[in-house]
Amino acid sequence: MKTILEAKGLNKVYGSDQKNTVLKNVNLEIVEGEFVSVMGPSGSGKSTLLYNISGLDQMTAGTVILEGQDVSFLSEKDLSRLRLHKIGFIFQQIHLLKNLSIFDNIILSAYLAKEDSRKEINKRAIELMKQTDIAELADHDITQASGGQLQRVAICRALINNPPIIFGDEPTGALNSKAAGEIMDILANINDSGTTILLVTHDIKVAAKTERVIYMLDGQIVSEKQLGKYKKEVNNIKEREAKLSKWLSGMGF
Repeated sequence: MKTILEAKGLNKVYGSDQKNTVLKNVNLEIVEGEFVSVMGPSGSGKSTLLYNISGLDQMTAGTVILEGQDVSFLSEKDLSRLRLHKIGFIFQQIHLLKNLSIFDNIILSAYLAKEDSRKEINKRAIELMKQTDIAELADHDITQASGGQLQRVAICRALINNPPIIFGDEPTGALNSKAAGEIMDILANINDSGTTILLVTHDIKVAAKTERVIYMLDGQIVSEKQLGKYKKEVNNIKEREAKLSKWLSGMGF
């Protein structure tokens, strides 16, 4: 299988004090089409890892290769271009623009990228909104939608430029269990279509719907668990949750 993302010897130190080392010689490989989650206790370096490999933060040392391109120490201009064209990011706090409609929030980055005509972008946005069941909200303000609906907006926004990989930092963390389950089902469908997904979560129910679970402790990847692809119609989610819970308990989670 083709590797889409690879990190080698990744380190992150804040300030000049070497004691404040958040990532310690992290090695990670993600293959094309995988759905991977990262778990671990608070302060283990999960979100820092995500931000450093996605170009949202600058690593202190190491190498990150995305689709064959070394993106380790790009200029801010090149990093901005990378984030615009190559990745999608879903945050726990959704960060939508209050002065724009839901539809305009979705299409904005695609207009900035200028890779397709506005007609094509608008068509793709409408298709994404239909897929995520929020088409009727297109002209609404963001104050006129629920948290679960706004996270669907964020998913559409992350997908609008057809990125090969999506990163998620606790994308269901602010949602109730029903909305979180719906978001994970949407992400599973997106993954089935070929998009690679890597997300950070503390929720066993969320991680149980991913293909591989990586466990971090004290800034290092210490273990991982293969669960296989989740199929709602085939897999017993309770069995997957129980298997994952037992493994995490053994890890001290």
